[in-house]
Parts: sequence; C-alpha cells; structure tokens
Amino acid sequence: MTLAYFDCFSGASGDMILGALIDAGLSVDVLRARLAGLPLDGYALSAEKITKQGFAATQATVELDGKAAPHRHLADIVAIINAGGLPGAVRDQAVAIFEHLAAAEARAHGSSIDRVHFHEVGAVDAIVDVVGAVAGLHELGVTRVVCSPIPTGSGTVRCAHGVMPVPAPGTAALLEGIPLLPTDEPGELTTPTGAAILTTLAQDFGPIPAMTIERTGYGAGRRDGCNRPNLLRIFLGGASADGATDEVRVLECNLDDVPAETVGYCVQKLLDAGALDAYVVPITMKKSRPGVILSVLARPEDEARLGEIVFRETTTLGIRSNAARRMKLDRRHDTVETPFGPLRVKVGTRAGVTYTACPEHEDCRQAAEAHGVPLKTVVQAAQMVWEQAQGSGTTGSG
Repeated sequence: MTLAYFDCFSGASGDMILGALIDAGLSVDVLRARLAGLPLDGYALSAEKITKQGFAATQATVELDGKAAPHRHLADIVAIINAGGLPGAVRDQAVAIFEHLAAAEARAHGSSIDRVHFHEVGAVDAIVDVVGAVAGLHELGVTRVVCSPIPTGSGTVRCAHGVMPVPAPGTAALLEGIPLLPTDEPGELTTPTGAAILTTLAQDFGPIPAMTIERTGYGAGRRDGCNRPNLLRIFLGGASADGATDEVRVLECNLDDVPAETVGYCVQKLLDAGALDAYVVPITMKKSRPGVILSVLARPEDEARLGEIVFRETTTLGIRSNAARRMKLDRRHDTVETPFGPLRVKVGTRAGVTYTACPEHEDCRQAAEAHGVPLKTVVQAAQMVWEQAQGSGTTGSG
C-alpha cells in the first residue's frame, strides 16, 4: 500500500496538489497522456522547478488560450469525464469530487445540484486540476490518502458573485466536519477545488500517521505568503511496521429510561449514518436502576452529526466525547470462486502479515438462500478455497 499524506500548512489548491504530485515523482508526460482523452481543448499543462520564498518546489500551470470558459453544469462536467477514457477508479473519483462540489455550491446558493453553474470551478483548468490530481495519485500507486487539518486563511476573496469572507460559502460547506488549522495569514489559502479534492479523497484528517516516508514533494501556489510560504507538501510512503493508525471519537451516554426497542433502533440509525461501530453495555445506575451505556465510535468529522442522532432518538441530556487513537489492520477484499458462485473474503494484514480472513456474511447469506444450503456450508467453502489459494501462492481478485 502507498500512503499519501497532504501537509496543508499553507492551504491547498488544485494546482498546488498537481505541483506536489509532480515534485514527488509523477511524470508530466504520463499525466498529459492521461488527460489527453478528455474532450477539452484550448489548454496546455506545464510544470517548472521554482524557488518559493526560499524553498524549492514545483509549480504546475494550466495555460489557457484566452477564450471565455462556458458556465458548465454538473451533467456537462460528468459527460466530459466519462468520455475521457480514464481508468474506472480515476473516472469515478473525479466525478465524486465534482458531485461533492456541486452539493456544496447548491447549499451555498440555495439551489439544486443540477442547476448549479460552476463558474470558475467549471473552467478548463479546474477540470484538469481535479482529473489530474486523481490520475496522478493513481499513477503513483496511492491507495490511502490522509490529510492534515486545513487552514482557510482570513480576510476576503473576490469571486464570481462578488467579495466574500474567507472561507467563501462553497468552501465552508465543503469543510464542514473537517478539522481546520487556525491562521492569521491574509487571503484565501484553500480554494474550492483544493477543498473538494482533499475532502473527497482523504480517508482521515489529523497528524501524520505512522508511515515510512519514501518521497516528499512540494507544490507551489501563485501567491506570496506574509507569514508562511505558499506551499503544499506531500509525503509518499508505506504504513510503518506497527501498522496504520487513525484518530476516532468515542461518544457515550448513560440511559436508564429508554425502552430497549428504542435503544436498538438508535443503534441501527447510527450504523446506517456511518458510525464505525455502535453498541450498548448493561450497567447499574443510581438508585440501583438497571441501564445501559450507549457507545458510538465515530470519525472526527462525523462526531456532531452522530451526536445529533443520539440526542434526537434518546432522552439523554449529555454526551461524553473522547479522542482515541485506533490501531488498524490494512484491509482488502479477495474474491474466490466457489461451487456457490464468486464470494468476497475480507482480509486483514499488518506489516505484510495476514492476521484474519473472513468470508463476507452478506455474500454468503445470499448464496446460501439461492442454493438452498446452510449458511455455514457456504462460509466453510469460501474459507477453504481462500486458504487453498494462499497455499498455492495465488490470490483472488481484490
């Protein structure tokens, strides 16, 4: 696994992300080849080594032919990306970034996703930045993205709708639930394009995770900072031998006056809403009343949203919140061919050692019902095929 950590100490923009990837080893020629299939013209992509306020970096530039860019809708941009002959993962992630951006702009302007005019972010250079960033990560073999807290800057910025405070409404919507880095640096440090790319692709936000750094890249922005150089740094490498870690929030409350059915309903609502886990533990409360502790494991950006569900579905008057560091196994899915059809096996590894492999319950349940056999028969078949594949030196498809 290749891990990418974006250190946004001075913000982020689409061209800064491209510059950092190129500085870390991405070939400009390969990137141009990936972009060549897009039905876009009137631009040229270049990159040059520069010194930015005393630091060596790469500046990526999308030069336009000067023609006015059309105000595209989401459907127009999706059509361009889908026609680009991109690898499936690159195409899907690029579309997801623009969908995320469209939802944020729609909220900011009181419109619908389909009616949003993208203005600056629908221009040729923004499409090149987004697709180029996703394609670049793909070419570098990155499978996991982590990002630092994001500084937005201060003061005001001029956009298509006039002068707005930093962060602009669309950027602010994109950064909801994301940890921010306080800064008194004037101006817009993080652009809507940069925010959309990072908040869509990053699995975690926080300090640099346990990793072995193999390459470092610096992408230069267009401005000169007053208090810090306008640079974005990227670290590329693999998870350290002690495995991947991330930061989570543990939300808890004590309940003694909520029916069991309601507690169970709340747990399911939390899981459906993206909780990493939710469970109850029986306790004895004051006056010897039986009760439960409702515990929720949440990503930092989901804390407020999941806490709202707990308040809405239970009678609690307060929720305890604690930060916790979680050690994780790297996870992948292998697909094995069995007499009951193809079944996925979830595999957990750490530092190259496989610790667990478990057939996916839902796959096995559907196969058992379709073939009229016990669930345990399907599970045993999938487990046996997977173990035999490991012994023969082969694996299923991921």
